[in-house]
Amino acid sequence: MSNHASLFKSWVPEWLVKVGIGMVLFPLLTLFGLFTSNVSATAGYYGIEPIDVQYSTIVYYAALVGWYSLEQRFFNNLAAKQYFTINVILLLLTCYVSYFTHSSFVFFLTRFLQGIFTGGINSICLTLIFRKLSSERSREIGYSVFYGMLVCSSPLVMLLASLIIEYSNYQSLYQALIFMILPGCILLMCMMKNVRLARKFPLYQLDWSSFVYYMLILCLFGYILIYGQKNYWLESLHIWVCIGAILLLLPLFIFRQLSLKRPFINLAVFKYSNFRIGAALLIPFYICRGSLNITSNYFDVVLGMDPIHVSELMLANMIGVIVSVFISSRLILMKKPMRMIWLGGFAFLLLFHGWMYFLFATQADASTFILPLIVQGLGAGTLMAPIILFTVSSVPAAIGASASMAGILFRFIGFTMSMAMITSFQLFAKSTHKEDFRNQITALSPVVQERLKGYVLAMESHGVAKDQAMKIANVLLSKAVDKQMMLRYAMDYYSIICWVIVGVMLLISLYPYFSQTVLNVRSRQPAPY
Repeated sequence: MSNHASLFKSWVPEWLVKVGIGMVLFPLLTLFGLFTSNVSATAGYYGIEPIDVQYSTIVYYAALVGWYSLEQRFFNNLAAKQYFTINVILLLLTCYVSYFTHSSFVFFLTRFLQGIFTGGINSICLTLIFRKLSSERSREIGYSVFYGMLVCSSPLVMLLASLIIEYSNYQSLYQALIFMILPGCILLMCMMKNVRLARKFPLYQLDWSSFVYYMLILCLFGYILIYGQKNYWLESLHIWVCIGAILLLLPLFIFRQLSLKRPFINLAVFKYSNFRIGAALLIPFYICRGSLNITSNYFDVVLGMDPIHVSELMLANMIGVIVSVFISSRLILMKKPMRMIWLGGFAFLLLFHGWMYFLFATQADASTFILPLIVQGLGAGTLMAPIILFTVSSVPAAIGASASMAGILFRFIGFTMSMAMITSFQLFAKSTHKEDFRNQITALSPVVQERLKGYVLAMESHGVAKDQAMKIANVLLSKAVDKQMMLRYAMDYYSIICWVIVGVMLLISLYPYFSQTVLNVRSRQPAPY
């Protein structure tokens, strides 16, 4: 049943199978950030705050993380084609509903459901891919390419969303998503036979209680991190309620897992030291990877680049990812020490953040940033697949599914912490630097007077009346101050990330022998995201 002939119809060539799976996976990877690539447009369309748009991404990710265990039960109960079709129809239905509504509640609900249905479709596609990669070499290359695609999806999503919003309207994002999903799904459904990929397992004793506990913990955790700084942390009753709920739910969830014969997630995975090491490394990796958003914000706010040009410039990041994916997969196949691979990847990220620290300025040529963006891609592509494969390969195959689920959990934690750190630090840094500027910039300051005079003269030279020119000059001065605050915030954050990377590299260098685990994933399938 695992060979090509049993999965697909006899007339289907090998290359068409790869094309069909690729056509399905690409729009699913873009779905993760399609609606948050332009936060202001999404916030305006649904009448919510930009921070709510960020939290919607957390809800989507939490659904992917929490549904993984139950999804495997449904996957084993239904034939592959039937399961695939159901998930596709439900996913398209959520997009169709979202197309006709401006309700923020519906937006959050559909984002949650999209996370569930996307996980189901991805599960089918990954199974179809990796059941065809029988050798260790092909599977490890396959994993590297898949996770490389995942990293590459961010700049592609940004470009796609920017083009659609620029030349159409926000609603067209949903139309584009539907039209991107349909062709690949129809092609794959026409090629697949209605066979099972695993022994049928009846849908009884589904652990819905653990799922609910797990989802609530993840969503509450995300809420605390995303909204904490805005609500002044422990000064907010909402934050206290969320903390209390987590302190109540977490022990209940852990106790339930320890008492069940078939736990939702087998906590025995945490007994393996290499698993703990790999899982812990996922957090700083995602934090460092997420800081790239500050660079794109810098292009937008300070340099004044439009979203299309920002996304086109960010495509340079893909070059580094593509190159590093092939290099890292080669190093894995050559059984090179994990320490060497990890140190190389984090060194690239350290170089990028240090380089950008000195490049941040109010005026700059866009071409200056191409090479640093390539370096960032080299770091991200070098680290992602090796860390994930190391983590999953550190446990016995019998609990490999729980290792994959725990791995997604740590990726969720890293992603959420990255988003929360950027949001919180931005609010904190802006208030701090605003106070500093307020103390330095007064109406009597010679520098301010000179700057205002220059603005007024520039406006008057274009025929603007003197009183109107003064008003415009004050607005321009305010924007100049905002740019300076953005620069200081970006530089401060990147300097902190540099020290974090240095700390991680020291720990990797000093920790005893990392290469005890041989990367052998022939019997395991790491989960996406």
